[in-house]
Amino acid sequence: MAQSIQGVNASARLDRLPMTSFQRHMFVIIALAWLFDSIDLGMMTFLLAPVREYFGLTAATSGFVASSSFIGMFVGAALAGMMGDRFGRKIIFQWSIIIWSLGSIICALSPNVTFFVILRFVVGFGMGAEYPIAQSMLSELIPSSHRGRYLALLEGFWPLGFITAGILAWLILPLGGWRWVLVAEGIPGLYLLWVRRRLPESARWYEIKGRYKEADAVVTMFETKVQELTGKPLPPINTDLEAISSAKKGMLDSFRMLWQGMYLKRTLMVWLLWFFYLFGYYGITTWVSALMVDKGYSITSSTGYTIIISLGAIPGFLLAAFLVDRWGRKPTVITYVAGAAVTAYFYGSTVEFSAMITWGLAMQFFLFGVWSCLYAYTPELYPTRARATGCGFASAIGRLGSLLAPTIAGILMGVSSNLNVFNLGVIAFVVAILSVLILGPETKGMTLEEISR
Repeated sequence: MAQSIQGVNASARLDRLPMTSFQRHMFVIIALAWLFDSIDLGMMTFLLAPVREYFGLTAATSGFVASSSFIGMFVGAALAGMMGDRFGRKIIFQWSIIIWSLGSIICALSPNVTFFVILRFVVGFGMGAEYPIAQSMLSELIPSSHRGRYLALLEGFWPLGFITAGILAWLILPLGGWRWVLVAEGIPGLYLLWVRRRLPESARWYEIKGRYKEADAVVTMFETKVQELTGKPLPPINTDLEAISSAKKGMLDSFRMLWQGMYLKRTLMVWLLWFFYLFGYYGITTWVSALMVDKGYSITSSTGYTIIISLGAIPGFLLAAFLVDRWGRKPTVITYVAGAAVTAYFYGSTVEFSAMITWGLAMQFFLFGVWSCLYAYTPELYPTRARATGCGFASAIGRLGSLLAPTIAGILMGVSSNLNVFNLGVIAFVVAILSVLILGPETKGMTLEEISR
């Protein structure tokens, strides 16, 4: 049993393991949760128009309705990150699904717009809590040689969830309306709650808490499973990597670490990146389907067209997952955000149908590819004792941009042309590019502990 004076050396022992179906099974469990959370997150793109019509909302009020779930995500991400570093990844991960799944089903019973907004906040809280914890768990389970690719592939389930949301809306809206769509998307969460029990707690987290026996049990389980599957001796442990020392500290200590030493510049960079990218992204995509309705398309046809252009996301995130490990995090992020800015501008200025679909496909290619980059890059920037907190607050700051964007976009639509919505997004994307270009470190091919030294 490979233990050191300080602990079990979980990092070195896990990172030297070859990738097998066992780690991929862990990935699938986390990715399924990500998929169903993403269905709900993407659903407002398709439900905003029928909800606006049902409750008789103005454009500005519709923007506030769209923003309500992002307010919940802001609070959920910030609190869950600190709680994940304090109490563990797994317990927070499990509770998040209970909140968003039941919240979505209850939201379907909304008698008025006030109740709807409150329940969208609750659902958003659950989704916001899930995302940073999932990032942290996966980054601590997957060997460093495959970490970037699998974190990027994890985010690829967000466009798949978005497309699935569109298909559900397209199938159910004509039959049962928006209420039954919300019920349909909440039910799978009850199944996932059972599946998530199979996930182990992070061995790295156990180790920094001084719970060495539990940390060793998790690592030993990984080593045994991998050796059984490969039928070969395990690679030697890299003794140059120091074991993680324990750090039994409060929740606020992990937040303070974000502003100390080299982490200060990283935190500034990642907050700017998340805020301005999500501001631009949701300022554009929340209104994609509703803008088509305003141009004369029916709700059903606009939903179908939005699903079509969303197909561009699939090759977008697959290529991003390849490039983050082959090309590097920084150049991939910058290239994809720049591509999103250019294509969003031309999509917003196009009125001819075929050109609109073409630019829409290209726009979704880049927009969703950026998400893969964000979720591969962010958890690598912080040490284990502050990783969930760093991811949580980056996500929370991004959600602040998310909740502001639809409201501001709605106000712009009420006073000027729709093109202003896309111009606003382009400006936000440019700021995101500059933040990474000036402040961002490169982390390709490095272990989590090397990045933190």
